[in-house]
Amino acid sequence: MEHKIYGVEELTRYIKEVLSGDPTLKDLWVTGEISNFHHHNSGHMYFTLKDDSSRLDAVMFKGHNSNLKFAPEDGLQVTARGYIDVYVPRGEYQFYVQQMEPEGKGALYLAYQQLKEELEEEGLFAEEEKQPIPALPTRIGVVTSPTGAAIRDILSVVERRFKNTSVLIVPSRVQGTGAADEIVAGLNYLNEKENVDLIIVSRGGGSIEDLWPFNEEKVARAIYSSSLPVISGVGHETDFTIADFVADLRAPTPSAAAEVAVSDFLELERNMDNLSQRLTGSFAGVLENYREKINSIAGRQIFQRPESLFADYVQQIDSLSQQLGWGMDKVFTGARRQCELLGGKLDTLSPLKTLSRGYSICTTEQGVTVKSIEQTREGETIYNRLLDGTIISEVQNIEEKNEQVGEKND
Repeated sequence: MEHKIYGVEELTRYIKEVLSGDPTLKDLWVTGEISNFHHHNSGHMYFTLKDDSSRLDAVMFKGHNSNLKFAPEDGLQVTARGYIDVYVPRGEYQFYVQQMEPEGKGALYLAYQQLKEELEEEGLFAEEEKQPIPALPTRIGVVTSPTGAAIRDILSVVERRFKNTSVLIVPSRVQGTGAADEIVAGLNYLNEKENVDLIIVSRGGGSIEDLWPFNEEKVARAIYSSSLPVISGVGHETDFTIADFVADLRAPTPSAAAEVAVSDFLELERNMDNLSQRLTGSFAGVLENYREKINSIAGRQIFQRPESLFADYVQQIDSLSQQLGWGMDKVFTGARRQCELLGGKLDTLSPLKTLSRGYSICTTEQGVTVKSIEQTREGETIYNRLLDGTIISEVQNIEEKNEQVGEKND
């Protein structure tokens, strides 16, 4: 009897065809705990699903796992949908996962918790990172659906509380595919405007799926990076999104977001009136206090007889003035006498005094004083200055001095 002999690959492919033809194995749900999880750099996920008594190798290709709302990890109990097939090169059957959800709270809630923990560890929720909300914004930017109830509530509150505040609406989808990108684009657009003081991101209530764009990481990081203060008014009072934690201020509803953003004009008026009255009363008290101090000071003797303050000084000035006069007279008298004495000495030494006694001063034509017969010669003109004039003469003869006789003949 002849037996059919299979090659290893041939048999493996046969088994693959048998398994692939089984309708149960073509589309089934499997529950188990993830272990040996590995997210390959190709984007594919490789892991094992296990229970207390068995293990099942599984793979989830990038095209399917890119839509997961949570991050798979070891120890996580999940329910997965897919099909069983054989990986021929290793001759192993494995579970090809197409969908996967965590058991218990659901994929979206798990994704929410995971992202919340990650951003909190990074410090995006820290109170010291929050920007102050301006007290009187002149222009508010609102990122929301232009047709939803949220924008109607916001505009109604602004109109009622402070009509002078303008609102710039940046239309955006607030749920569904692409909503997160539009919210981010709206935030970036308002941050580029120069006349916007504050941003509100808002939408009405809904399920976690409806609110999901406000739980996406890109929206959270756009809010955190905003140079303008951001108020989050998403959902109802019991709804909390990632945007609420990152925003500079969380409001429970869209209306509440508008109320915390815009001051009540009537309340401001009342506060201003109250402050004005307090200021007036305080100012009146200050004036009365100063008035009493002035009256007290004005009653002092120095203000009743102010001249008494300077009487002693006036007398001292008179005395010093008199002493100064005496001192100056004494100085001038001594100086006058000194001048007279010096004048007498000067007069005695004056050449004019000598001339008055019959002497003359002889000079050459060049005005040089002649002191010796060596300075002149016969025929030269000389000038003899006397007390009352000058005699001009010509030298006819020059005789040397006779020492014995002591005379000089002209």
